[in-house]
Amino acid sequence: MPPYDQYQYHLFSLPKDILDTLVSRNILNQALVPPQPNVPNDSPAPSAQTTAGSRACKICLGATFVDVEDQRAHFRSDWHRYNVKVRLNGGDPVPEAKFGQLIDGLEDSISGSVSSSDADTDDSDAVDVLVHKTRKLARPSSPDSPVSIIPQTPLIWFHSPPSTQIGVYKAVFSSMTSPASYLSELRELQSGGEQGRMWAMFMTAGGHFAGAIVRVRRPDGDDDDGGVTKKGKSKRPKPEIEVLKHKTFHRYTTRRKQGGSQGLNDNSRSKAISAGAMLRRYGEQALREDIRNLLRDWAEEIHDSERIWIRASVSNRRIFLDYEDAIIEKGDERLRTFPFPTRRPTQAELIRCLNELVRVKVSHLTEDALRAQDEALLASLPKPKPVPAPSPQPDITKQKDRPTAPLLTPEEEQLRDKWNRVLDMIRRGRSDALKAFWEREGPSLGGVDALVPEWTNEKGGTILQIAAHSGQEEITKWLLEDQGADPTLDAPALRAGAAAEDSGVESDTDAPRLPRGGRRTAYDLARTKVVRDVFRRCAAAHPDWWDWLGTERGARVPSMLSADMEDGRDGKKKARRKGLKEKLKEREAREKEPAAPQPSPVAEERPRKVQDEPITGPRRLGGAPGSSESMAGLTPEMRAKIERERRARAAEARLKALHGS
Repeated sequence: MPPYDQYQYHLFSLPKDILDTLVSRNILNQALVPPQPNVPNDSPAPSAQTTAGSRACKICLGATFVDVEDQRAHFRSDWHRYNVKVRLNGGDPVPEAKFGQLIDGLEDSISGSVSSSDADTDDSDAVDVLVHKTRKLARPSSPDSPVSIIPQTPLIWFHSPPSTQIGVYKAVFSSMTSPASYLSELRELQSGGEQGRMWAMFMTAGGHFAGAIVRVRRPDGDDDDGGVTKKGKSKRPKPEIEVLKHKTFHRYTTRRKQGGSQGLNDNSRSKAISAGAMLRRYGEQALREDIRNLLRDWAEEIHDSERIWIRASVSNRRIFLDYEDAIIEKGDERLRTFPFPTRRPTQAELIRCLNELVRVKVSHLTEDALRAQDEALLASLPKPKPVPAPSPQPDITKQKDRPTAPLLTPEEEQLRDKWNRVLDMIRRGRSDALKAFWEREGPSLGGVDALVPEWTNEKGGTILQIAAHSGQEEITKWLLEDQGADPTLDAPALRAGAAAEDSGVESDTDAPRLPRGGRRTAYDLARTKVVRDVFRRCAAAHPDWWDWLGTERGARVPSMLSADMEDGRDGKKKARRKGLKEKLKEREAREKEPAAPQPSPVAEERPRKVQDEPITGPRRLGGAPGSSESMAGLTPEMRAKIERERRARAAEARLKALHGS
């Protein structure tokens, strides 16, 4: 098979002898039929299956190559590496067109600096992110699929007898054209008309932008006549394609090695306030204005363009379409995406993509080889999975006895969603979001003292009790002082499992322990001192609001905490710390003073005490000091206990000797 570059036919100027003999044949565009022993000659055209004498990739849906260089380039491509990783994770490989759509949907996936090494690193990062995203979104295929589906390719193939096939991208044709009419439209594309045929091409990713207006077909009367110049030299042939306008620029919108634009990062989490984030936000706004100003300047050429090719992520497509007085309408029939993977937006990349679109793919296979390919493709498709046998019907009487969950109305589901959002914001401590949400939805939930529904399985009965139990100081203060939540309401009685759970939680509470089933309030549910101090401060600031100190029907707050009391408590803490520091300094000073060597009176008395002790009387645990034979039969715990006692006695002796000196 000859290499492709020897047959670089232009899409809009195909040779007449080939154009007149073309027939449409593509198995991927026909209805799936079961494999038959004999496939007729007018069966589908070149497919992804390999023949005996050609090179192919068994992972990437049978992609074929004409030479070793083409095969090596494929193995280094992102499409092949993505399919390999997905295959290792147990997934199914995707065709090249589908991979291009996945890359376009990945926000700023292939962006970075100009150097090739950095670009390779970014491509690898994009593939890893795409594999991770695919792993999350992967779902098992339906087991009741009756027939196998042939993988779709972005190319439509035509056959010219006896052994020439050309492939054209389907995106070139009109979206209103059926596959059966591709051949007639291909013949119409050979005419340039009075103005010729123009395309508009735009790419943006990672702050890079590249755009161009190109003429892909000259007008009918502007064909190359092959004349000579004034000096007698032959004229240079006119190029098949001509770039009429082009523009590239770059703005700083993406943090290096982080991926994703600053706008998406702000929407997914809290808004960053760093200098770099502000620069990236400014870069996004400047990039959007630059692109829209360029579209406004090229409005006339875009209006005359036959196709508009845009490579952009979902969020970046809004730069071109979704704004007031947009040059390109959102539902424009001319809009296309590139049906193959693209790299960082540059002028060279636009030219490469343009050549890829307008240069048809050429192969030279005989009809016997094509027939063998078709049969191999149909034979390689996975067989339909057998339909599982129907499971036995369960007993109807048992189903009636089993309680069923009641169906919720839309209003009940909306109410549940509101309660879930409120409780989640309280647990996470999102006070600002809770204040805004409660101002809008609080009355519909019954007010601040409304009881939390039982289906939430919360330990508290009101949101004040839940906030106190969760240890949210700021939210508790907001509910008490700003919303006027009632702290005297009784908390629901604990279940047996919940009581055991609360008993195992570490708490620094100074409230009295209540017997199981006793009355509890929001103050009793507070497990941290800072939250309890919120109740005490509010009681001191507003003593006439509630019965704060009552135990029968009050809030069970043990005492109030005024500002003077807090100042006194802080003063005592400071004095205590000061005394401890002084004692530590005195001890260090005594240790530094040289002590006169004196015999320890305790050390002299010990042998006499041991000798004076009666043999039959009570003896100290472990026997006399230094007697190792008395510890022979003791357990390791007893030995450790004896060793601690010995060390304590030695420490006492040293203290006595120090005070005696």
